[in-house]
Amino acid sequence: MSSLVGHQIQQSDKVNSLIKDLVGEVTKLNSSLEGIRAPQDAFKDSGKQKIEQTGLLRGRPLHYQYMGSGAGRGPYVELEDGSIKLDLINGIGIHLMGHANPRVMAAAVRGSLSDIINQGNLQPNNEYRLFSEKLVQIASKNSRLKYAWIATCGTMANENALKLSRQKNSPARFVMSFKDAFAGRSTMMAEVTDNTAYKQGLPEYHEVLRVPFYDKRDPKSGEKALAAIKEHVAKHEGNISAFGFEPMLGEGGYQAAPREFFVPLLDFCKSKNIAVWADEVQTFTRTGEYFAFETLGLGQYIDICTIAKTAQIGATLYTEEYNPKPGLIAGTFSGASPCLAAGVEMLNMLSEGFLGPQGRIQQIHKRFIDGINKMNDTTCKGIATDAGGMGLMVAFTPHDGKKESVNSFLNKLYANGVIAFPCGKDPVRARFLIPAIIQDQDIDIALNVIEKTLLEGV
Repeated sequence: MSSLVGHQIQQSDKVNSLIKDLVGEVTKLNSSLEGIRAPQDAFKDSGKQKIEQTGLLRGRPLHYQYMGSGAGRGPYVELEDGSIKLDLINGIGIHLMGHANPRVMAAAVRGSLSDIINQGNLQPNNEYRLFSEKLVQIASKNSRLKYAWIATCGTMANENALKLSRQKNSPARFVMSFKDAFAGRSTMMAEVTDNTAYKQGLPEYHEVLRVPFYDKRDPKSGEKALAAIKEHVAKHEGNISAFGFEPMLGEGGYQAAPREFFVPLLDFCKSKNIAVWADEVQTFTRTGEYFAFETLGLGQYIDICTIAKTAQIGATLYTEEYNPKPGLIAGTFSGASPCLAAGVEMLNMLSEGFLGPQGRIQQIHKRFIDGINKMNDTTCKGIATDAGGMGLMVAFTPHDGKKESVNSFLNKLYANGVIAFPCGKDPVRARFLIPAIIQDQDIDIALNVIEKTLLEGV
């Protein structure tokens, strides 16, 4: 035998040709999806029936009347009712390269030809190794992060991060986190999350200490955040395991902060041997660099970093000091072979002109923000306020920022063909997780629909 059979499959000209032909044929069919389209009469009833059935099966209706047909092209997605939407939420940040990207599809198909669909931490295949290698390579460039542990989702990545910090700093049990933080849907991550609507009926464990986030309207917000941390440490000296923070608040309203806000907080945490844990489940790959801690120049401080969404699965990255003892983190599943393969491909694609101050991500951000600000200054004066965010994460406050009016705006926006989603509490904001492959003409289409929808009122 000249080589392993697995290697022969990967290198087979026939297999590669079949993958190319398969993806090419699907891409050809998807190419007919041009622009926003209203629901089609021939599919309205069947599409509605499928959506209603899904709601009945899970015990509550879908947020939007959304069910994908399995077809899409770039930022556009076809739904079962025959409509085509401009998708600017992307499964809350999963589809960085849009719908039916040929390179991503080809990688996923190749991964699906593996002998196993789901890989585990006990018995991984090469996709596991390659994904871990890529993560460590990009993370270690501007930080001390040295290892990666793969998990099934962002919540599990965050659970592992908390366990690492608690084991290293045992018996410390408290974790500090920003007000309006979001960390996931497990019992503990719901505790770290600062939103009562996400934990109705759950008990309080009183293990999370809150720190106020940056407020650009308050020149002393940095001092107040540092004072809060110092007060927590004074009260719980030696009993705080980690400071877990989102470099930009996600569910909390897409609120960004400058580097100068974070540095004193992280310096103090390091002086007290409190683990600095960057929760990048949502910011990963979206801020103009692979990591938001790179964009903000904070890599030297990071002990633990968590990612998911774009990566297609979750992962916890950590330094030598936080390498856990055997048995602390494990899990049957690590990730599906197609997801691992597609994740590596997307990370490789990002190096092709998307990153850096002049990269495509920053160009998209500027065009989108400038467009919303122009609306707010002209046709939609005063009803498209406070546009901001980082990179592909963009938000603004429609109308008065009240929950009812923002939800009304988002539902009308959806009906008009653009998919967005709310974030924040006071005010509630409209957020967009823009795909990196969006073209300028599609940004302009989105802005025109946003303008039209704002002018319809609430």
